[in-house]
Amino acid sequence: MIYRKEIDGLRALAVIPVILFHAGFAAVSGGFVGVDVFFVISGYLITSIILEELAAGRFTVAGFYERRARRILPALFFVLLACLPLAWWLLLPAEMVDFGKSMAAVAVFASNILFWLQTDYFAATAEQIPLLHTWSLAVEEQYYLVFPLFMLLAWGLGKRWLVGLISLVALLSLGWSEWLWRGSVEANFYLIPSRAWELMLGALAAFYLQNKASPQGMLAQVGSLGGLALLGYAVFFFHDGIPFPSLYALVPTVGALLLIVAATPATWVGKLLASPPLVGIGLISYSAYLWHQPLFVFARMQALDEPSTAFMAGLSVLTLVLAWFSWRFVEKPFRDRSRFTRTQIFSGAVIGSLLFIALGAALVLTDGLASRFAE
Repeated sequence: MIYRKEIDGLRALAVIPVILFHAGFAAVSGGFVGVDVFFVISGYLITSIILEELAAGRFTVAGFYERRARRILPALFFVLLACLPLAWWLLLPAEMVDFGKSMAAVAVFASNILFWLQTDYFAATAEQIPLLHTWSLAVEEQYYLVFPLFMLLAWGLGKRWLVGLISLVALLSLGWSEWLWRGSVEANFYLIPSRAWELMLGALAAFYLQNKASPQGMLAQVGSLGGLALLGYAVFFFHDGIPFPSLYALVPTVGALLLIVAATPATWVGKLLASPPLVGIGLISYSAYLWHQPLFVFARMQALDEPSTAFMAGLSVLTLVLAWFSWRFVEKPFRDRSRFTRTQIFSGAVIGSLLFIALGAALVLTDGLASRFAE
């Protein structure tokens, strides 16, 4: 698969609004839509890889999950470990019990289900949940438990049938989200039936670009500018009172789709996305996403009053610094197949998951280490 700098730039445009939204900057009232953009990007990139490998006859389920483990788990486990001492220092017993539950749920990619049962993403109490942001990782991994198997089994039907089936499921998922928000806001927000269409939108972009060249000339300029305008509108004018996801989510996700398809190196927007600052942030965007929520939560917990705007801006910068560190010294080494074999990756995944499940269970069984506060 050919590397596209503009996709990393788009990742930057996804993660920056999320960070600023959770930092409390009112100007980016719709910054939460960055997660939806990530879903579209993920659907595009991973479907592109699957299509390329299926066409070459070298796709394997084991190889797919090895790539996912290399990509997701090392940085995730590193951030979870870093959270433990801060949780011990700052969390009360009841909060520590909840932290233990969420840590165990993260380890099995079920935190979206846990948070669906526990909390509203936009409630004030969400600012006190260090691992709340991991709901999106759970949605992605649940999706990727099924999607590659579907692609492998249905490959023989031909691409037209695949596109038709994916489009049908995506429409059903979108319709479900539009219906469900009226009866269950939390289930609609956190659970995969309402989110699958966003990943499938990216998958459809992958099918399109595999069979056709990107738009050229004025069509590409208009398409990419339109995509940027849609994404910008959602970031700056959406707010937490809008039912989400719903038909409203088409604004940022179609914007992301247009940017993926039309923002080529020859367009103004493509050149912007391929600029070194945005590409640099895009490269570390996964680690930045992992770091920002626990960093903000623990900072707010230790402060007597709501931290100032300047302080939260500083923490946002610190998020990027920590993200660079974990990208450079955790993410990159574990993606290097010459340093870590498939067996080591899978073994580490199992051991790490079991460790965090055990730690989470221990926190629950000890009532959140209540003995810390014993006289």
